[in-house]
Amino acid sequence: MKLVTIVGARPQFIKSAPFSDMFRKGHKEIIIHTGQHYDENMSDIFFQELAIPKPDYFLGVGSGSHGYQTGRMLEKIEQVLLKEKPDGVLVYGDTNSTLAGALAASKLHIPVFHVEAGLRSYNKQMPEEQNRILTDHISDLLFCPTKTAVENLKREGILDGVLLTGDIMADAVNRFMNLSNKFYSNGKWLEVLKADNPHLPQLKEKEYYLATVHRAENTDDLMKLKCIFTALEMLDQPVLVPLHPRTRKLVGELNISFENVIIIQPVGYLLMLYLTKNAYMVVTDSGGLQKEAYLLKTPCTTLRNETEWIETLENGWNCLCPINIQSILEKASRNLDSLNETQSQVFGDGKAALRICQAIVERYA
Repeated sequence: MKLVTIVGARPQFIKSAPFSDMFRKGHKEIIIHTGQHYDENMSDIFFQELAIPKPDYFLGVGSGSHGYQTGRMLEKIEQVLLKEKPDGVLVYGDTNSTLAGALAASKLHIPVFHVEAGLRSYNKQMPEEQNRILTDHISDLLFCPTKTAVENLKREGILDGVLLTGDIMADAVNRFMNLSNKFYSNGKWLEVLKADNPHLPQLKEKEYYLATVHRAENTDDLMKLKCIFTALEMLDQPVLVPLHPRTRKLVGELNISFENVIIIQPVGYLLMLYLTKNAYMVVTDSGGLQKEAYLLKTPCTTLRNETEWIETLENGWNCLCPINIQSILEKASRNLDSLNETQSQVFGDGKAALRICQAIVERYA
């Protein structure tokens, strides 16, 4: 069987790694990287360290408005699909690359397979919500990470081709955490951070917060951004914030003097995993990081009013937080003594890639 996989950003490569390993044992996979997000960390060393297949096509679409970006990707993906003539197209998650890939395949009558199907935040102001709804409704196989995702699809009348596989991110975290420990345990994480950030204080594991802020709803509203960083500065432990240049520039305009907040350059995936595993708490507006924190048993405070990953909320490991100083301080300083170390396997048993591969081959090979 010949399959085309479409990705657009680093997290999608991470998720695709377990599946690619499994599928390539007996079948051919072509990877298209749309270039939706340009990431300097996606160098040769990234693929070598993680043993992830390099893309066969790099479309180099880059940034732009949602319409421009999606339209350019749709055009370029179609050209590749016409050339390769695959038996199916696999897409991940909820990015513009996901929607463009699904649309291009569907219009050419090529079966579409959607990993992370059925997620809903029920906030249609989010482009990610629009992308996942539209992708689900044109997909032929829908691989759901949780029972909630299956129920969401059922409510929308989508029953055919729906499979509960568990979350492929659980596969990836299990796989890459071992590598992360190999590279960064025994104090190596701090040495690496200090090499790029000479003024970094002497941080200790489980005695720092790890924070990320990247969603437009938070970064494009300077009042919200100021609330977030004012609250982070007031927390009782140092706050490590890997920040992309655009957001870093915006934060610089807030006129806040930082002592407790430590802003650093973005870090690679393996180091980010290590920082997440060993943080006291994660404070984030990222969907993926909420889930990784849960899988790594690190408490999380989510800087949003809703989440696609409602399972993380059920036992206190994660909580939603309105954007105001008092709420952030209260949620991030909440009592963690009652957290149960024995989590239920809401995201599956780490064998999602196997189930996805088997389902595709059984149906379409």
